[in-house]
Amino acid sequence: MKHKTVLITGGASGIGLAMVKKFAAEGSQVYFIDTNHIEGTKVQMEEHEKGLSVKFLEGNLSDEENVRHLVHSIPSKLDVLINNAGISHIGKVENTTGEDFDRLYSVNIKGVFHAIKAALPKLLEKGGGSILNLCSVAATIGIPDRFAYSMTKGAVLSMTLSIARDYVDQGIRCNCISPGRVHTPFVDGFLAKNYPGQEKEMFAKLAATQPLGRMGTPEEIAELAYFISSDAGSFITGANYTIDGGFMGLKM
Repeated sequence: MKHKTVLITGGASGIGLAMVKKFAAEGSQVYFIDTNHIEGTKVQMEEHEKGLSVKFLEGNLSDEENVRHLVHSIPSKLDVLINNAGISHIGKVENTTGEDFDRLYSVNIKGVFHAIKAALPKLLEKGGGSILNLCSVAATIGIPDRFAYSMTKGAVLSMTLSIARDYVDQGIRCNCISPGRVHTPFVDGFLAKNYPGQEKEMFAKLAATQPLGRMGTPEEIAELAYFISSDAGSFITGANYTIDGGFMGLKM
């Protein structure tokens, strides 16, 4: 991946941040989109201090024109697009509001659509490239209280397969990764908000739901993303890779 250009959405924290660091450390020119001005700027400065090529693009993925402008501002052709940005929601259909549904749809589905549509010409300019979407085990298995979130990840899986089919003859590979529970700032925030004083106990319970007995790390997801996106993964397209501590394979 040396000297290749990579665009990552949601790169200021969690899994996205781990991907930014991984690709930059391997010599890629990394651009990342995020709404968080403070964290995005901080990431860019920290990576620059290491002598790495990382550029923060502040923007809203739900705004198609904004995404098009950001992608077109990248001066070079694009080798890899990683759609990592996403938001979550906890609730069944009966306690999911229309506003909740629309909010998740606008980022988790339309955001992916906007990024792919804007980036595709740059990928094709290069003669092809890799698109990697962050999906979830929630796309293919029923998880309690994740109605709206599961709906969006099911759509991400379907979009992945459709893009892979439509552009295989033009050198575009499109895949997705379906993580199980990963220890990110979102998990810590969720526990602090919903289980104050019981964070350690509840964290252990969530970790124990995966056969390996722990949550994944953002860095582990980034390693898989790097392999699929690199030339080493050039025979992979139209695939959904679970990385879930055995949740899908050993719990069913």
